[in-house]
Amino acid sequence: MGRKPQQKTSDSAGTSAGETARLARAFTRRTLLSNGAALAAGGIGMALAPLLIRPANAKGDTINVLTWTGYIPAGFAKSFKKKTGITANITTVGSNEEMLSQVTATHGRAWDVISPSAHRRSQWQALNMTQAWDMKKIPNLANVQASFLKVSEAWSWNKGQHHLPHIWGTEGIAWRTDRFTGVYGELSLADLWRPEMKGLVQGRPHSLMSGIGRMLAEQGKLPPLEDAYKDESAMRATWNDIMKFAVAHKPWLRAFWHDHESQKTNFTRNGVVIGQTWDGPAIELTKAGEPIAYMAPKEGAFAWLDGLSLTAAAKNVDQAHAFVDALYTVRAGAQMSNATGYNSVVKGVETRLTKKTRQTYQDAYPGDALDKLWWWPDEPVWFAGLRNAYRDRYLAA
Repeated sequence: MGRKPQQKTSDSAGTSAGETARLARAFTRRTLLSNGAALAAGGIGMALAPLLIRPANAKGDTINVLTWTGYIPAGFAKSFKKKTGITANITTVGSNEEMLSQVTATHGRAWDVISPSAHRRSQWQALNMTQAWDMKKIPNLANVQASFLKVSEAWSWNKGQHHLPHIWGTEGIAWRTDRFTGVYGELSLADLWRPEMKGLVQGRPHSLMSGIGRMLAEQGKLPPLEDAYKDESAMRATWNDIMKFAVAHKPWLRAFWHDHESQKTNFTRNGVVIGQTWDGPAIELTKAGEPIAYMAPKEGAFAWLDGLSLTAAAKNVDQAHAFVDALYTVRAGAQMSNATGYNSVVKGVETRLTKKTRQTYQDAYPGDALDKLWWWPDEPVWFAGLRNAYRDRYLAA
């Protein structure tokens, strides 16, 4: 299930670690509560995530992992313990902001392995809270597709590589098949804003705004969204226009989502008909027999590569290397893909995929969809901070 990611990066030279930490800590309970109040006032639902999560206390040979929902199946953790005697304590988060917040709040001491997205390289490099992997201790890296290994090489500093590829996925359009019909080549980011979808849409605030930017660029009303990553003035020029459209169409929103599970709940319980969502949650619903479909829009689905990093304060370094090495097998990769709608970076995984998993993959990426994926560019610290400011203004509007 491979797909060659484009390598789009931005120079973050001169960014201070202190500034990055300040932005990470800005994702606080106060921010969550104020955003929740703004959403409630607008009649838009969104559950709040806990502020601080700590791994379970465990004795003996252990490893503490902070990752995304669904990335480490319970069956894998169980078989890993049986083979190695190492207990993997798995804690999940729903966003890169939450991951940054959790790690900085504990100065990285609570976790051995974390799962940052590759396009957040600049932010993590400035924080200086990761350490290099010892590649000699991970022989199964030979099983990983070369194109994904190349992306993680960008995380090389202080004479070592701080990121290894793990899972790739996308953000496209999901919908209830009993209320809407999507056809590849016609399905568009613009379908979210049809008159008949007013009050029936879900999305993540900053992703929706990025989708609006790409939609308007496709219509010739804005420059390519990639240009907004070049410098602050270019970003402001683009995002000011995005903000106008987003605020004018806020009545189209029924619910915002903030993590894996809230995307599913919005479809099954909260009256959402269509949304800009991750592939994983929507495909899980499809596999479970719910009337939900997921597909890449004609503009191209957003795409990301999530990885594995070793914290600078890791207490279980040898166990961490053994854990990561065990993830890079065909069996482990297929186990994850079959249980979710996400995609492994391991070569040969397709030989172990279930019929249902293969079908949902084909349905999600028909025709030339894989060639049109839009990989999130690397986010400098200044961009993340300014983007979050636009997001907060949108939520409060």
